[in-house]
Amino acid sequence: METTTLEPTAPVKLTAKDFTSDQEVKWCPGCGDYSILKQVQTVLPDFVTEKEKVVFISGIGCSSRFPYYMSTYGMHSIHGRATAIASGVKAANPDLTVWVVGGDGDLLSIGGNHFIHMLRRNPNIKLMLFNNQIYGLTKGQYSPTSPKGTVAKSTPYGSVDEPFNPAELALGAKAGFFARTLDRDPKHMQAMLARANAHKGTALIEIYQNCPVFNDAAFFIFTEKETKKEEALFLEQGKPLVFGAGDSKGIKLDGFKPVIVDLTTGASKDDLWIHDETDKTKAFLLAGFADNLETHFPRPFGVYYRSERACIEDDMAAQIDAAKAKRGKTALNKILSGDKTWTIV
Repeated sequence: METTTLEPTAPVKLTAKDFTSDQEVKWCPGCGDYSILKQVQTVLPDFVTEKEKVVFISGIGCSSRFPYYMSTYGMHSIHGRATAIASGVKAANPDLTVWVVGGDGDLLSIGGNHFIHMLRRNPNIKLMLFNNQIYGLTKGQYSPTSPKGTVAKSTPYGSVDEPFNPAELALGAKAGFFARTLDRDPKHMQAMLARANAHKGTALIEIYQNCPVFNDAAFFIFTEKETKKEEALFLEQGKPLVFGAGDSKGIKLDGFKPVIVDLTTGASKDDLWIHDETDKTKAFLLAGFADNLETHFPRPFGVYYRSERACIEDDMAAQIDAAKAKRGKTALNKILSGDKTWTIV
């Protein structure tokens, strides 16, 4: 009897259309969320072969409609709890590729505690922080990232709160990967999404996202042709920190103090600060550019910091394996009661 051996077929290359759901996208015209959705759908086929293994978890806010528009598994969860739910999903099934979507209000206000603990625990999850410096869904209240003095519906005389600096917050919470990008720079965003996907551990991308209704043009200074060269600094591993028209300016370190120099008046590129994504001290200095009161620095975009360390789901699996190896050697009552017990008479 003749038998036929079937050769395994290569997986079919997915496209952006494969990740596009049949739901009508409902954001305000001009919202930066459209661009973010488009870039995610564009890059996912580059590193996903089975979309059934992809999960998007969101909280509450305009950005949290994201799972409806992705043809993957997903959950529109509750306010501030997306990171906790995503951590549970990853712990239950470590083989899944899990992405979290949230705004600056959802992740940094009511969800702030879950946010910092996710970063320190380091599950292998990708986290997109849509930062528009305002509450959009609930109609324009100031948020944890709104600049001090912001006049909004909840602060008619101006906010007196000091805003969070997401980069400093993430680094302080032991984030293993932090990058910043913009909704109006699609190619750069795609590159950052790819870098985040390639990182093993929690990878946080802060995305400057325009809210055309309640905080329009908040970040246009970093993308408009007339101002981008002077106001935006794009980080590249192993490259000097240069910016300005024709790369006419650079940043060097005077000890631990960043200093802007003019490369057209004798300053040398050889003396400039060379970007190193593995240097956490320099990453903190970059994060501080946004808050520097002495010098107006350009805003850095790109990967600030990355480091490899154990993911919590791997440590959990190792702990479970170790416990299984001891099964039967220790009585359950002993495990539950521990070494300190009391007899009440």
